[in-house]
Amino acid sequence: MLIRDERPNDKRLISQIHYAAFKGHPVHAPGAEPTEHLVVEHLRVANELTLSLLAEVGGEAVGHIALSRAVVGADRSGWFLLGPIGVLPRHQNLGIGSALVRESLQRIRSIGAVGVVLVGNPGFYARFGFGNVQGLTYSGVPDQYVLAICFGCKPPLGEIIAHEAFTL
Repeated sequence: MLIRDERPNDKRLISQIHYAAFKGHPVHAPGAEPTEHLVVEHLRVANELTLSLLAEVGGEAVGHIALSRAVVGADRSGWFLLGPIGVLPRHQNLGIGSALVRESLQRIRSIGAVGVVLVGNPGFYARFGFGNVQGLTYSGVPDQYVLAICFGCKPPLGEIIAHEAFTL
């Protein structure tokens, strides 16, 4: 497996990965169309994709992860939101998503991030050091799914404000 930065000609592939990964996923109402690919597209157009990594297996693009800047409470800089992350269904449960998370955390930390926040499954993300932080919230999301990892900083406190692409 190769994990690399997004290239200009990857846009369509990345959209296809997220659409396929989330089609019929339980996070969406039955019959609802996925929107994760649109989030990535809007972040890209707004020049807000801080990190956009593509996973390839045998030269085929099979997974993608995005990180964008976020405001966390009174902290206006240094925090990043992980998501969306998607892996083609036939390549899920093979460690590709985990590899993308590990690589993205290493890269975002290397550019001086103080931490990363996300909305996701605590059972999956705990293995990377993510956990619930009392007082950290994301509007409309139960606190158990609001997670953070800090890189030697004080724990985040307050509401996570993501780019508007996440609410379109």
